[in-house]
Amino acid sequence: MFVLSELKDTVRIAPELFELKLPEAIKDEINRKLANKVLYNVGLCIALQNIVSLGDSIILPGDGASHTEVIFRYIVFRPIIGEVITGKIRSCSREGVHITLGFFDDILIPPAVLQHPSRFEETEQAWVWEYPVEDGGKHDLFMDIGENIKFRVTGEIFEEASPVGCKQSGDKSSHSGNSLATADGSKTPYRILGAINESGLGLLSWWAQENAAAEDGEDPDDDVPDEDTDNL
Repeated sequence: MFVLSELKDTVRIAPELFELKLPEAIKDEINRKLANKVLYNVGLCIALQNIVSLGDSIILPGDGASHTEVIFRYIVFRPIIGEVITGKIRSCSREGVHITLGFFDDILIPPAVLQHPSRFEETEQAWVWEYPVEDGGKHDLFMDIGENIKFRVTGEIFEEASPVGCKQSGDKSSHSGNSLATADGSKTPYRILGAINESGLGLLSWWAQENAAAEDGEDPDDDVPDEDTDNL
């Protein structure tokens, strides 16, 4: 879920910061510039890991600041395609189920990769898995806001919106992205797509009975989720 990316940038240190040691001033400036920001084809920047190398510092004509080329490693949030992650349901819409990890909210599970069959309940603003039972009926299992949900990462979408001048120092793994706009017309710089249409994925409460039985050494019924009694 978190990776180390090696990046290169020319860092500007203002004259009022010359009293600091150069490495410390550069660390502060890199974190100020990158922390909690999305770099195109890199991911969501979390924190500086270490500085790999510092080039010579130069002062440009008409600018009293120093400019130093820096190669550094940064901790980045960028899940691997196929990775299974647990988050919380932030909201539901006809677009799908929106997931949050607390520090990252732009995760979408589209309707086509929800448990089948599922429907969107307008009055509850929630997706519902119509789980079939032995007598030919079904149980409605609601995907309520705040519920813990396990999903598989199936894709990622980047919109170019990176800080000017910062680029990867090497040819690391990258994925081309497509433009994506939110409801208000603004573009989301990084969005993750997920799926839950596999046994064991979806709300953790669905599989609680099976997991508890497995821990007790019993033989639970295969792939039978708990009923969501709050919504029956």
